[in-house]
Amino acid sequence: MQFLFTDYVFDTDRRELRRGSKPVAVEPQVFDLLLYLVLNRDRVVSKDDLLESVWGGRIVSDSTLASRINAARKAIGDSGEKQKLIRTIARKGFRFVGAVSTQPNGAAPAQGKGLPPDEIKEPSRRALPLPDRPAIAVLPFVDMGGDPLENAASAANGFGGFGGLGDVFEAFFGGGSTSRGPIGRVRPGSDSLLRMRLDLTECATGVSKQVTVDTAVLCDRCQGRGTNGNSAPIACDTCGGRGEVQTVQRSLLGQVMTARPCPTCRGVGEVIPDPCHQCGGDGRVQARREITVKIPAGVGDGMRVRLAAQGEVGPGGGPAGDLYVEIHEQPHEIFVRDGDDLHCTISVPMVDAALGTTVTVDAILDGLTEITIPAGTQPSSVTTRRGHGMPHLRSGARGDLHVHVEVVVPDRIDHNDAELLREFKSRRGRDVTEVRSTHAAATNGGLFSRLRETFTGR
Repeated sequence: MQFLFTDYVFDTDRRELRRGSKPVAVEPQVFDLLLYLVLNRDRVVSKDDLLESVWGGRIVSDSTLASRINAARKAIGDSGEKQKLIRTIARKGFRFVGAVSTQPNGAAPAQGKGLPPDEIKEPSRRALPLPDRPAIAVLPFVDMGGDPLENAASAANGFGGFGGLGDVFEAFFGGGSTSRGPIGRVRPGSDSLLRMRLDLTECATGVSKQVTVDTAVLCDRCQGRGTNGNSAPIACDTCGGRGEVQTVQRSLLGQVMTARPCPTCRGVGEVIPDPCHQCGGDGRVQARREITVKIPAGVGDGMRVRLAAQGEVGPGGGPAGDLYVEIHEQPHEIFVRDGDDLHCTISVPMVDAALGTTVTVDAILDGLTEITIPAGTQPSSVTTRRGHGMPHLRSGARGDLHVHVEVVVPDRIDHNDAELLREFKSRRGRDVTEVRSTHAAATNGGLFSRLRETFTGR
């Protein structure tokens, strides 16, 4: 099947993209991304949809996804600024909005829409070899609502195409011919976020884990220069090396001059006539690598461990950002964590609560620990073991272990047990039933109330 839009032909059977009669070189992953967007052009495609269809369910960094979206836009003559064909829908995903017509393979192509299949040469495709599904994936900081590689500058100050309020006043009232200048081809890389699941024991003892990350790394062929061999960048002919182009528009207040990033060099001020065959002039490529993450003892849910210079390598081989490892603590089947303290609930028969007993608890760091239930223990009482909780982060101190006691009353007793209880009641004549206010109990509901709901469902 062939999909036709603007002056491009998207041939799914031959897996090639043509502009008029010229093949457009596109990576297989970018081709699959374009194909999925075109086939689902009647709806907004979410990030999860793209990860499932293009990356086979793997979760990759948002900058990786953004670079593939940018590559797809560039292949069909679109850009993140114009978004005439591939539009970013804030906080939802992406949608192909161009007008598309279809025709089966073998049908005569429209004028200027392509050549017969026997006259088309297979375009060169470059793809990085990828191993099996990564064990742990890198997730983004940036929101799906933006295009971080192209719109970061305009999103930061809220004025697309302007440098800020100063440029607005200069556009209307003059003030010289100041220019922001080119942004530079070498820029710092973005930070990445990796989510790691740990159980309570790993959070208490600390752990070192080998993880696989999928990020942009320095191109080993051009070493970040982006050029092929001994070639060098040259000044952009469109903007003259300034990195921006100026337009003059008439308005009620007179002529208004605006400056926008150059569409040819994208604000860099220079172009690479002979780019590197491996990275396409970006100075970086997508690759997977193994790193060791050391998690200290005492970490908790939501904490982040920073690994300096382990994030995305910047455009042009710029310095890498940082990699943050966010801890996701898994619920424990017995203990509930509250800061450095641990809470658990034990059920004690009413006889043991009256006479006293000893219960063995398998603590997180201390192994089998005996908990003494004193005689006369009342329902909802709490027994505390000091220094038996979680370790404090980067400190030798530890929290406490709080044992909440639930007194269990038998719901079925035989005749002999009933007689014994009646005899016991007759001996305890001073014990009477009384009605008490529940206001105090209602206002004192705290952690134990939540724990009781968690463990007993009441």
